[in-house]
Amino acid sequence: MTRLDRAVGAVLGSAAGDALGAPYEFGPAGQLTARGQEMRGGGGWDPGEATDDTQMAVLVGESLLEHGGLELPDVFARFRRWAAGQPKDIGLQTEDVLTNGEPWDLAAALHFQVNARAAGNGSLMRASTSAVYFAPAGRAGTMAAARRIAALTHGDRAAWEGTAVLHELVRVALDGADPLAALPGALEAVHPGHRERYSRVLAPDWHPDLATEFNGAVWPCLGSAVWALRTTGGFAAAVRAAVDLGGDTDTVAAVTGILAGARYGQAAIPEAWTTSLHVPLPGFGDRVLDAAALRDLAVRLEAQGPGRDPQPEQDR
Repeated sequence: MTRLDRAVGAVLGSAAGDALGAPYEFGPAGQLTARGQEMRGGGGWDPGEATDDTQMAVLVGESLLEHGGLELPDVFARFRRWAAGQPKDIGLQTEDVLTNGEPWDLAAALHFQVNARAAGNGSLMRASTSAVYFAPAGRAGTMAAARRIAALTHGDRAAWEGTAVLHELVRVALDGADPLAALPGALEAVHPGHRERYSRVLAPDWHPDLATEFNGAVWPCLGSAVWALRTTGGFAAAVRAAVDLGGDTDTVAAVTGILAGARYGQAAIPEAWTTSLHVPLPGFGDRVLDAAALRDLAVRLEAQGPGRDPQPEQDR
């Protein structure tokens, strides 16, 4: 399996998990298994339709490619345009940050200052594209980029640190190593004020039933995704396990899809999950990305990350 297979797996796998989990969002545990329905839509979602999780990931990825790196004001402007397009689903916190009229470098911090809580999983859910792009930057580089992107909408450092850990696990998986074995090193790089909580939810003996917060929060969301990867033996099994946890099913499955896709590669994603997969982009006309477009996006992100030269050696 090549690095490119894993990169496409991370981006496409996250979108597939998102669409698989969307119809079961905020429902009880075990719905997917009980209904036996995959990619058939429901809950306001068409079959194979991805949610805000993937829509925002696409916006991040396209900004990175168009600017040749991280241009935070541009990412925020894209988010704001998307939010104004009235997406079917948008987190309350994210919506407030993107519509409060404050500048890009103050909006999230001011929201956190007023509300004193901003540790939702909204920055985690959109990390597939940035994790692939920044993987060549090494542990410090990819984790730093994750924190900066997370901070655009989430003022609580807990969200920054969770997204940074996810970036690092993807980096390791893309190199062909076991992301679970990389957890101790990733945790060492977490801010000391947040390390204990993340160490708890990422421990081998942690189970989502032990969560003290709803899995819409960043800690149990990441912990649940790692648990699903650890306790199953393949991409589909991991994502199904994530959806069957109930609660914020689309996002937990999207994050699981990032990790499982990076570990098992694009070939492990069931074809039945990608055939109807599509990603509308509210606020950007009638644009809708299908699985082929997501693959192309992942290929370009993998090729053009920091330090990459997309040109063949003979063309230099």
